Amino acid sequence: MSEQLAKELQLEEERTAFPEVVAAAEGPFITGENIDTSSDLMLAQMLQMEFDREYDAQLRREEKKINGDSKVSISFENYRKVHPYDSDSSEDEVDWQDTRHDPYRADKPTTTPRRGFIGKGKDITTKHDEVVCGRKNTARMENFAPEFQVGDGIGMDLKLSNQVFNALKQHAYSEERRSARLHEKKEHSTAEKAVDPKTRLLLYKMVNSGMLETITGCISTGKESVVFHAYGGKSATEDKVIPPECAIKVFKTTLNEFKNRDKYIKDDYRFKDRFSKLNPRKIIRMWAEKEMHNLTRMQNAGIPCPEVVILKKHVLVMSFIGQDQVPAPKLKDVTLSNEDMKKAYYQILNMMQQLYRECNLVHADLSEYNMLWHDGKVWLIDVSQSVEPTHPHGLEFLFRDCRNVSQFFQKGGVAEALNERELFNAVSGLNITADNEVDFQAEIEALEKMNEDHVQNHGKKLSMFSSDGDPPIYDE
Repeated sequence: MSEQLAKELQLEEERTAFPEVVAAAEGPFITGENIDTSSDLMLAQMLQMEFDREYDAQLRREEKKINGDSKVSISFENYRKVHPYDSDSSEDEVDWQDTRHDPYRADKPTTTPRRGFIGKGKDITTKHDEVVCGRKNTARMENFAPEFQVGDGIGMDLKLSNQVFNALKQHAYSEERRSARLHEKKEHSTAEKAVDPKTRLLLYKMVNSGMLETITGCISTGKESVVFHAYGGKSATEDKVIPPECAIKVFKTTLNEFKNRDKYIKDDYRFKDRFSKLNPRKIIRMWAEKEMHNLTRMQNAGIPCPEVVILKKHVLVMSFIGQDQVPAPKLKDVTLSNEDMKKAYYQILNMMQQLYRECNLVHADLSEYNMLWHDGKVWLIDVSQSVEPTHPHGLEFLFRDCRNVSQFFQKGGVAEALNERELFNAVSGLNITADNEVDFQAEIEALEKMNEDHVQNHGKKLSMFSSDGDPPIYDE
């Protein structure tokens, strides 16, 4: 009794674990009651079928295990054993998902024969039939881009007119092109407060080499660049000391920001031979190199400005003007006392004279937005557009800087502040005596024209400095 109970329990466990195998094992071809087993061939076929059914059951278990609840499934139907002598029907074993026909999928409209019509007599239907064309247009929507949602129009028997289909088709193509443009711009340009993959790789190399310890985040954004804060690391050479805090200036690689800025660099003799209108991306690297050279000149002259650490393509690493990740405030954002305001004015006047006479440079964008207040003094930043006074528009840029400085300090209550014409003469040393601004600018343009004519005739610029370092005096 106990042996029989044990066998029944074992069979029940096998049915639970392997239902298909047990069901196959209980088939009529195993019992020998209904099938003649006197033939060796018949026995061999029966044993082979038993083995094949167990193999197919294992394949189904593997298939179910791999697919799980996934909407995309795989099938081992081609690996299952099929015998011509298998008389059992396999319709209940093959799921409809394993076949190529989907009973829940609407059939696509049939194509019109080459003769252009179907039917006879009154039942004739041409390829221009409204219903036929509408169903064909609905089926064609499946050829749109995957991101363009079209829905199940075939299943709803939707009929689109040619006008509606053409409008949807044009809209789908426009969206596809717009998406491609946005993707390209994202990958190939430095976006707002972000960097493209190539720039990110340059920053990673700086950190991995140990030159920078870590990059903390963005501290400033502008039309032409993005500035990040970083903690300095160790230099590869002993003679180069990296500041504890650094500012990383990344020049944006979007060309539209520089399309109107080439006037600052194409006439600068230092970069004129390398300037190429046909390769604008190199201009961006040249722009970063220009700021590095200008900062080096200013640093050698003792003008307060960021110290250059290294330049890598369009990424310029400088010393950080500020403390503990907090950048120094711009002169327009800080509230100074009358004494400090007066002190800042005379300091800027002295720096403009040093910049013109010792560095042979004109800032070309000097204003309260590009001057920082730190440690009780003014620091100059953003000198990528700075040019030499011999630039065809150098004196115009200087006059514009003088106007910005004069207006800011006059509004700030500095009684000693000179007007723009007096400040221009004080900085440049030119004795331009004009009663109004129009005549003053006309004389500036005449001086620039004279310098440009000399370049065309003799091939070099006029020396803006005499041998003793004093600015020249132009005689009329």
